[in-house]
Formats: sequence, C-alpha cells, structure tokens
Amino acid sequence: MGMFWWLPFGKVPAVSPPQLETMRRDATRAAQLIDVRRGDEWRAGHIAGALNVPVTQLGSRIAALRLDGTRPIIAMCRSGGRSKVAVRLLQKHGFGNACELQGGMRAWQKAGLPLEVNTTVKNQES
Repeated sequence: MGMFWWLPFGKVPAVSPPQLETMRRDATRAAQLIDVRRGDEWRAGHIAGALNVPVTQLGSRIAALRLDGTRPIIAMCRSGGRSKVAVRLLQKHGFGNACELQGGMRAWQKAGLPLEVNTTVKNQES
C-alpha cells in the first residue's frame, strides 16, 4: 500500500453517482455505504442507508461495522479527499471491493440524486 496511503489525493477505484444510484436500486448489487464526513455534514444531507463513520474514526471502528466482504463498499465524503483515505484504509483491512463515490456528495447533488436529512447519526449501533 505504500508509506503515504493516508494522503487525500491520487487514485482509488471509484463509481460515478449514476452508477451508485443503479447499484442502490438493484438488490443483487447492494452496496454498503460509508459516509466518512463529520456528523454535522452527514446530518445536513446524505444518501439513504449510509452509515456515518468519520474518517478519523474509521480505522478503530472497521471491525465493529461488520462489513460483508462479498458486497461492494462505497466510501463517500464531500468531494473525494477523505473517501480516498477511507478506501485505502478499507483495502488495508482486506476489503478489496472498496471504492469511492467519484466526486463525493457534491457530484451526487449536482446529478440531482436524492438526499436524506437527519438530526441523528446512523451508525453501526443503530
């Protein structure tokens, strides 16, 4: 993975917002969504079903998330920096099917795709 896996730039596997929306609608390709933004960002608008695990907490919480290694894992943030770090961290923990939402939530919103707004954070304990 290299010495600088935690840098928020470079390339990681990615899906576009329309690709993710198609995956969300197809139960056979159900992706696990991890929104790695801060809680206040998540509450302001997120993709329905996404777990909120800030990137600064992801490493210590991966085991508790009980992710299914056979299903795609999509990490997302505001614009793509934090999600790159999250994807590399997930890969480091053996989740080779991890990828990011290309362009992050900015791209999702620009594509006119649906957002859910909450005042409580949904995480692995809810």
